[in-house]
Amino acid sequence: MSDARDYLAEHDALTRRFFLQRGATLAVGSAVATNARAADPLPAELAPILEKLESYFTAPSKFEDVSRGRPIPHTLPLDKKKEVGLTRETWSLEIIADPENPAKLGKQFTKKDNTALDFAALVKLGEKHAVRFPKIMTCLNLGCPLGMGIWEGVPLRTLVWLTQPKENLRRVFYYGYHNDDPKQQFRSSLPVGRVLEDYDDLPPVIACYKLNGAWLTPERGAPVRIVVPEHYGYKSVKWLTHLVLSNLYHANDTYGTQNNDVDSPMKTFAATLHVPANAKANAPLPITGYAQAGISGLSKVQVWVAPVGKGWSADDPYFTTAPWSDATVLAPPKTWGGDLPNDAIPKDTIGFDAAGKPKAWPMRLAKSHWAALLPGLPAGEYTLRCRTIDVKGQAQPMPRPFKKSGRCDIEAVNFSVIA
Repeated sequence: MSDARDYLAEHDALTRRFFLQRGATLAVGSAVATNARAADPLPAELAPILEKLESYFTAPSKFEDVSRGRPIPHTLPLDKKKEVGLTRETWSLEIIADPENPAKLGKQFTKKDNTALDFAALVKLGEKHAVRFPKIMTCLNLGCPLGMGIWEGVPLRTLVWLTQPKENLRRVFYYGYHNDDPKQQFRSSLPVGRVLEDYDDLPPVIACYKLNGAWLTPERGAPVRIVVPEHYGYKSVKWLTHLVLSNLYHANDTYGTQNNDVDSPMKTFAATLHVPANAKANAPLPITGYAQAGISGLSKVQVWVAPVGKGWSADDPYFTTAPWSDATVLAPPKTWGGDLPNDAIPKDTIGFDAAGKPKAWPMRLAKSHWAALLPGLPAGEYTLRCRTIDVKGQAQPMPRPFKKSGRCDIEAVNFSVIA
């Protein structure tokens, strides 16, 4: 290991020269971060692992699942789903004033009065109002995304306006079916301003019924779920049944009682997908990974290799002075995956042009893949780290390094280099 440690300074300099020699091929700059253009050819050594990359969009059946419930609602038998309104034929949505903190409404939609909104009525609204947008679905407390998709539905504001709100409307909260057990209810909420108006060119919050061009499956929250573009998954409640319009002045999310920051939007971070388990000494090292572009966007991905156990200053816990090198943020894929019909981006998807090409790359609130070819190392044990720089120049895990506002630790992967 002493040889490896002695080699570190030389390797850091070599790494920088290596990337500079590769030029635009292995460096990502602001032009790539803001314009969807063809990338320069990548080194041939990366080809084998690039061919094995996951698809850009995730097939609905391949999403990771963190659903709640005893039993989880999507596991209910079909007859029970029909009985409780978890099929498209039997679903309905109540839109009501909060009994404890009521907003003043001109109209409410309830099952009791046989006025609750049914699925056919929602889809009818979608004929005029539907929107679709790409979004990565990720959990506040997990270090990896659950899946990436194109979500489609009716803006939630369209449903709010149906009630003819008059005054005292400050917050919208909502929940889904959870076995008719109040103790299992999972509730999220948004300020009404976010529901009625889209900040900073964000897509609208939607009552969602399609994923990647197909009806939602029960596992993904069918018949209807909420999808909030800029937030973690806990805001995108599944199996939606109730929309409650409230004069409450504060969040009343279930997660709020579980010591989570319920108003933190998604963060930007990077992680690896492929790192050689046993690399050969002095041979170039191909690595790949993904980056989540949170609310602050994605400018670049960087990597850094150091011998295992190498100490670092306690005054610099986020390795801000480490010799990071830029990786390549890969260009838009030739095929999108995700079981999209004909592998085509649905018409009028926000963020895409009429030809189905992304208007900017990397896309905010979405994922990107990245790759790098590092110069060879002598035999030894090493740690690879990766991080993002957002469009404001903030390096991961800043500006919010706290786990309760979303996981974004700098990933560290150990690997061996053998003679």
